[in-house]
Amino acid sequence: MRGDWNAYFDVLAGADLYHAMSRAWADSNPGWVQYRPAYWSPRPGPKSLAFFTDGMLPAPAPDPVYFTAGLGQLADDWPLDDEWLAINPGTPCEGFFPATAAHRHAWRWHAGRMSYPARNRLRTLRNGGPLHGPVAHGLACGALLCVHNASLWNAMGWHGTGYNHERRRLQEWWGITSREEWRRAEDTLLRAEMSSPVWAFVLGIRSTLARDFGGVVEVGHWRQVTSRALRHRAAEQGTTPDGVTSTAPRNDVETEAQVAGAQRLIGRITRYEGRFRADGLLAESSFVRSVEAWDYGRASKMARWGLGARYCDLDEAERAVLRAGRLSRMSYRSWEEFSAAYILGRCLHFDEEEFGDWYGEMLNAHRILTTDPNSPWLNIPFTGP
Repeated sequence: MRGDWNAYFDVLAGADLYHAMSRAWADSNPGWVQYRPAYWSPRPGPKSLAFFTDGMLPAPAPDPVYFTAGLGQLADDWPLDDEWLAINPGTPCEGFFPATAAHRHAWRWHAGRMSYPARNRLRTLRNGGPLHGPVAHGLACGALLCVHNASLWNAMGWHGTGYNHERRRLQEWWGITSREEWRRAEDTLLRAEMSSPVWAFVLGIRSTLARDFGGVVEVGHWRQVTSRALRHRAAEQGTTPDGVTSTAPRNDVETEAQVAGAQRLIGRITRYEGRFRADGLLAESSFVRSVEAWDYGRASKMARWGLGARYCDLDEAERAVLRAGRLSRMSYRSWEEFSAAYILGRCLHFDEEEFGDWYGEMLNAHRILTTDPNSPWLNIPFTGP
């Protein structure tokens, strides 16, 4: 509106730009992109290639799909000098720009001023994304990763990093290459069965003790009861349902190895919780009751990743997001409690007590989500109908 095109191109250089392509072509040429078809404005004007910013994208459909490019990449890969660059054509903020070699040199200059990659930003879709209600709550369960990756936390119509990149993400990180594999992963996350059952067992013992005795559980008591429970469970597994006849000799070595492993796990958990308290993730007298939040938060994101990769449709993704939100509300009482549980699960899986990026990334995201006035965690009640 000011006519400040230097500022406009600075903003454009920091944005993902989305271009439509045929899904059949994309599936036949994995890893490649297609700069077609050309866009003709209803008004007389030059032939253009249309790119959209992420807030102006249509809802995902089976076809076409979109790929992403940055302004610097377009400067290097632009196919023809006589085709113009159209940004958000057909919208109130459309813009049309020539794309000669000289103009692309200016694009490259603006792109060089940007710092990459963008991380640790709270980004909200103000129009077209839910801000309140059950869907928004379910989306906010995945907000830690959204803030870390600087993606729109409330974009239910998810295009993410583009069709090819979303498929590559699922293949590289999850081994998912089909709708059936995506469906199994989503269901496993929603059942909170993706994370280790040993974590659930050990944390469950402490939660039971806290409930039964109504206070803080001493670590020594927790260790003692856990060891006793594991040995008792091993003894039960060595008898028939009538509780008398031995079905196999009990492997004491294996049982004691499990006990030792549980003791090490308790040590890891208590050290993480100590760090969480020092960093403000946990109140002084609080502890993590379960790590189901790690599965539910990832389920919220998996629904959107599946949509971006076209392994599901929008309705199916929304149902999964709603379910992730409902399950989270059944297990936790606040966003802070949910966050600490999610981060503990992530650290137990990845961090190996290094307190490195796997922890630091989520700590930064947690602080943004618990302090930024625009955060969904400050504007959507965790508990509700």
